[in-house]
Amino acid sequence: MRNNLSTYSNIETGEAATELECFPYSVQHHDEGVCLLVRMGPHRILLDCGLADISSIQKSLTPSAKRGTPPLPADLVLVTHAHPDHARGLLALHQAFPNLPIYGSEVTSKLLPLNWLDRNPQEIPQLCHALPLRSPVELQDGLVAEIFPAGHLPGAVAILLTYTTEQRSYKLLYTGDFFLSNSRLVEGLRLEELRGIDLNVLIIEGTYGTSRHPHRRNQENQLAERINRAISDRCSVILPTPALGLGQELLMLLRSHHHFTGRDLDIWVDGAVAIGCDAYLELLPHLPASVQNFARHQPLFWDERVRPRVRRLQAENRSSVGKSPCIVLTDATSDLEQYCQPETGPWLILLPEKIDIKVNKKYSAPTTVESYLLAQHSDGPGTTQLIHNLRPQHVVFVHGSPSYLADLTCLEELQNRYHIHSPAAETMVELLIGETFLQPAPPETNYEGELTELGTVITISIPEAITADPRWRQFADTGLIEARWQGEELVLRGLTQRELLNQNSDRNISPDIDCCGTCRHQRGQRCWNPSSPLYNFRVTLEGHCPAFERLANGE
Repeated sequence: MRNNLSTYSNIETGEAATELECFPYSVQHHDEGVCLLVRMGPHRILLDCGLADISSIQKSLTPSAKRGTPPLPADLVLVTHAHPDHARGLLALHQAFPNLPIYGSEVTSKLLPLNWLDRNPQEIPQLCHALPLRSPVELQDGLVAEIFPAGHLPGAVAILLTYTTEQRSYKLLYTGDFFLSNSRLVEGLRLEELRGIDLNVLIIEGTYGTSRHPHRRNQENQLAERINRAISDRCSVILPTPALGLGQELLMLLRSHHHFTGRDLDIWVDGAVAIGCDAYLELLPHLPASVQNFARHQPLFWDERVRPRVRRLQAENRSSVGKSPCIVLTDATSDLEQYCQPETGPWLILLPEKIDIKVNKKYSAPTTVESYLLAQHSDGPGTTQLIHNLRPQHVVFVHGSPSYLADLTCLEELQNRYHIHSPAAETMVELLIGETFLQPAPPETNYEGELTELGTVITISIPEAITADPRWRQFADTGLIEARWQGEELVLRGLTQRELLNQNSDRNISPDIDCCGTCRHQRGQRCWNPSSPLYNFRVTLEGHCPAFERLANGE
């Protein structure tokens, strides 16, 4: 790896020592977007352009070998999907380099304009050429691209690039954002479509690191139960969400979940989320067959006849929203004060995990802020499952906090089988194929501390490297921890404010019922019984498993 831009000229002229290289302009460690320049032999391919500012691309250009020809940052651009962190820089890129071809799926080409809602639609050109799914296309001499549905969002694709020389073929797969599970409006990535492709390089997202998630349906049920409980307590609910993807998934969940079907309830949809719903309606033939079948019997989104009523929030309705229990889906960037007005509420604000949404601590109406999990990306086991199915020589991790990506790169099951990379922005990665090289040392993940025991008080001192990690703030925000034995090791976890609030109500269930609510291993809404199939998962109080053990008296 090299940490400078001096090798860029090698990328342009094709004189570098290796056939495959990856130069990341940005890797979405936080919210800067994803933009990767890949070289395969003489071909330069830009993968996604989620940069809000493309000046780093423009500054890296070197004069073209052909006089009079304006230099281009790449030979072509391939975009995986229409989310801003992968696509918001495409319009500026097209305006700066109108001769640079941009390719994506047909659905992505139609959704891209939603990234520039502040612009006049007439000023936004059709900048993306549609590629067919599952059909190899030779984009340049010796360079073939094939795209496969990746889950996550309608139109999202994984991109397989094949570069062929007289000696051999080189294959690189870029997942973009992917999801193995089916969601309400998108089918998951199919592993069977990608097995056996003899892959050399896999560039893969690691949004959730090594985290393990409950099954998708369990996530949906937990969220629906929380919203149902709030509505039953005469509380209105606000769900700030990105314009595309999660907002529409939430709307379909609320329309079809048994807690809400037939319920006398208004669901208001505001801002760009409503525009995203309109865009989905235009894409109905591209959505799963189950969704198309649903739409044959009732409108997919807007419906004021069937309960719960789904309504676009208009100016004339704003004064009444929240005076009786309702649900509001709005933009992630909205000022929630416009809903939390005096004489409305109380309000429950539910924020999705892993999406940075800013909220105030105080509003004009009483509010409670909580988080929920409705994953749009694969978790740690899903990530490693995809890697082991493809068996590449190199794995390049992008898209995730440095801490979460470090967790993935340190997995022994990956370290022992593959060459692992997790580059920072503007760090060249040479991808040597068929040659051995020293594996970069993994980042440090184990830290030494000290334990002091004085009478009944135990003090554990930990190094500053732990507290410097961004995860520490969330771990210790309440100042309380929970400890449990795991074999001969003592495992510590921080208790969240939400868990502390819920612990007092965890036992409000008949003591005669055999369920998670009366099990001695259920604490903080999680199962802590290593013998249970639900171990370390969030559980509902009404749940049950074969390892149930009743609470002892006084426990």
